[in-house]
Amino acid sequence: MSRPLVVVGDALLDRDVDGTVSRVCPDAPVPVLDERAATDRPGGAGLAALLAAAQGTEVTLVTALADDAAGARIAELLTTAGVRLRPLRLPGATSEKIRLRAGGQTLLRLDRGGEPQAPGEPPEAALEALARAGAILVSDYGRGLVRHPTLRSALAEATAPVVWDPHPKGPVAVPGARLVTPNLGELRQLTGDAGAGSRLSTATRAGHDLRRRWRVGAVAVTMGPDGAVLCHCGNTPLVVPPPSAVTHVEDTCGAGDRFAATAATALAAGAVTSEAVQEAVAAASAYVAAGGAAGLARVGHEQIARPPAAAEDLVARVRADGGTVVATGGCFDILHAGHVATLQAARRLGDCLIVCLNSDRSVRALKGPERPLHTEADRVRVLAALDCVDAVVVFDEATPATALARLRPDVWVKGGDYAGDGAPELPEADLVHGWGGRVVTVPYLAGRSTTATITAARARGTRLVKGAR
Repeated sequence: MSRPLVVVGDALLDRDVDGTVSRVCPDAPVPVLDERAATDRPGGAGLAALLAAAQGTEVTLVTALADDAAGARIAELLTTAGVRLRPLRLPGATSEKIRLRAGGQTLLRLDRGGEPQAPGEPPEAALEALARAGAILVSDYGRGLVRHPTLRSALAEATAPVVWDPHPKGPVAVPGARLVTPNLGELRQLTGDAGAGSRLSTATRAGHDLRRRWRVGAVAVTMGPDGAVLCHCGNTPLVVPPPSAVTHVEDTCGAGDRFAATAATALAAGAVTSEAVQEAVAAASAYVAAGGAAGLARVGHEQIARPPAAAEDLVARVRADGGTVVATGGCFDILHAGHVATLQAARRLGDCLIVCLNSDRSVRALKGPERPLHTEADRVRVLAALDCVDAVVVFDEATPATALARLRPDVWVKGGDYAGDGAPELPEADLVHGWGGRVVTVPYLAGRSTTATITAARARGTRLVKGAR
């Protein structure tokens, strides 16, 4: 989108302290955690901003920070990630949430910062950011920022679509907000619904109730592994299941932020509400599959919500059975017969085929600002539906070198311009040879290419327009 996403809300400092437990404290019947590592990350609205920025979105965060070490750490983490800060002065201390973890489980959470205090007036730069936003995400964590009268006035007057991620302790959304995104538990607290009947019936009944009370466009009730229920005009809800089941859940912290940030970004790009919710469900599901908040430090911000686990598990299973792992790569912007021929030929060379797919950001860098024509989510879905493709891994760089180093395929396959005498050497060849892998090319169908397809379609469109005159 050409204008930034502006996130408004309470930022926290989250710290995960990971360690091992092998003994009990001698003076109390409690486990002793031996610290092995500690990871800081922005929490609350800060995490929502971080997740949006990690997908290549221009993000401004309007939040309140105290003049303390925690506030400085949040600012450092966010600015390093490319988020532009427009902070209000916060009296007292910045809120911190410290999770003590062992074996992938949280043992205890320690909260610091005390009771919320009212922030100072927003700087003019914060109000200007709201006025020129492409979309606004209100990420309310119940500490009072979005009750600020000046901010609420600016939010009510904003022309950009507003997505409101509510908190039971927070205020109602400004009237006219495009989308409100509570989870089912929050929705029941916000409406006082006792939850009679099934989860779906509760989400539908309470979602419509909240939409009418708050006078907002739609309410998307997030339902964890069941996806989301969208309550909009009319009595029939739209049920949006996740694209695939998440078999292993390590940490769901931040899934709601991922959902809301994706929905806001999609609305800014022109999506209708139902499309935005579908994109948000897919993104939140992928985020959880990648390890959630606990997976951020492992995979790096550029890989958020692009889970490698399924491909790595596949590689492990095939190798355990003595099989051959094959991989290929490309943009696959418009899937055509040439692509299918290459993929089918590659799959016949081994026991599984993994496609390394250029992300949207990578395609833009390689092909120019008008590409890709189809988002990476759509391209992943089309590729994964092919019988000859066993897994898809998305990468951000110009080449899939990092993904290849992680997967270490036995065979790396390319077609197209890399086949034939005098063709250039594959840039990944030395890397693959380094672990004993083979690099091969396969035949491709002459005259088939994405660029040629786009050029022909544009030429045909021009002729039709001229003919209509």
